[in-house]
Amino acid sequence: MSRLVLAIDDDKLVHKIIEDALAQSCKLIHAKNGDEGLRLALKYHPDIILLDVEMPGLNGFEVCEKLKKSPDTLEIPVMFLSSRKDISERMRGYNSGASDYIIKPFNREELLARINVLDDYRQTSQRLKKDIEQAQITAEIAMTDSGDMGRIMRYVGQSYHAHDFDTLSEFFFEFFIPLQLEVAVAFWHQQGEVYKSAEGIIQPIEQELLEQNRTGNRFVDFGCRTIINYPKVSLLIKNMPTDDPGLYGRYKDLLPHILEATNSKIQDMEDSEQALNQVGLIGQVCDDIAQQLVYLDMHHNSQSENLKSLIEQATERPESLANITNTEQLSEFYQHFGFLNEELGQVKQKLSIITDTREALHMSLNKLSQPWSEDQVPSQDDIELF
Repeated sequence: MSRLVLAIDDDKLVHKIIEDALAQSCKLIHAKNGDEGLRLALKYHPDIILLDVEMPGLNGFEVCEKLKKSPDTLEIPVMFLSSRKDISERMRGYNSGASDYIIKPFNREELLARINVLDDYRQTSQRLKKDIEQAQITAEIAMTDSGDMGRIMRYVGQSYHAHDFDTLSEFFFEFFIPLQLEVAVAFWHQQGEVYKSAEGIIQPIEQELLEQNRTGNRFVDFGCRTIINYPKVSLLIKNMPTDDPGLYGRYKDLLPHILEATNSKIQDMEDSEQALNQVGLIGQVCDDIAQQLVYLDMHHNSQSENLKSLIEQATERPESLANITNTEQLSEFYQHFGFLNEELGQVKQKLSIITDTREALHMSLNKLSQPWSEDQVPSQDDIELF
């Protein structure tokens, strides 16, 4: 079924560009201002809305806020079209409820790719909505009598058995269900970033905000959203209760604990992965050495037999020794032992690699087996307490 896209923009040229880009894959509805866009959105319930920021009358942010306040249009993904590149504008767009933010001018491929991402997000969210609601009911019943620290300890115990980010994020999001917090998370792993959302797929603008604020303060508050940063993990809270100082303070005291535990778990995963890689390297080098030694043994045995035969010949007929002093056979022996020395030099280098890797592995395993020292535990000095 063709996707229905509503384009709200006061610029006829932008409508033409959108139509040229999407006519083959989407059915389009056009609105020239915010009021008309709101009416068409309520009437047709499009799959995706493309929304200009600067328009006469209602601007894009105001239109998006109205769309997100209406239960009939709340779930429709909104992508802003704007010439403004500032991160503050993206944050404002996200605060108003947008799922993506694209900079003008844009090309056909970029627009179509981003629409595909938003459509996947919409479909995945719809499929998972009932499952999430059921999981929330189950978790609330199971954890009604558990205190905050009890839930943290439960998460720490669960994370001990998590050896990949899919499993870890499953336990991580379960922690937030009874708190009724909507969250997305970024794991900053040594092999690359991993983004996860409780809705099953992270929105493009959420991924950008997490990445761009990664090196910011421990707490980054904007509107009713909060990002909490640790070296190995960043958490985006989408509905921080900023209008309830008591609950807001409770969460800001509580959440650093689960992030510290997650940060430590990711570090342990990296250390374990490094140790496994070192074990694999040792095994590979040992296999190489074994194959090389087998080859050398065969080659050396063959040349040894030839040398033995030559010596026996010289012993039986000493007068023949003068005739073979500069023969090709003696030259082959000389080349063989030169070759043997080179090969043994390579074996020594590989044994040196094994020794160095063994030392690194020993240090990694010691690090995994030893308790955390004070300098490894994240400082509490920069955690806001209320």
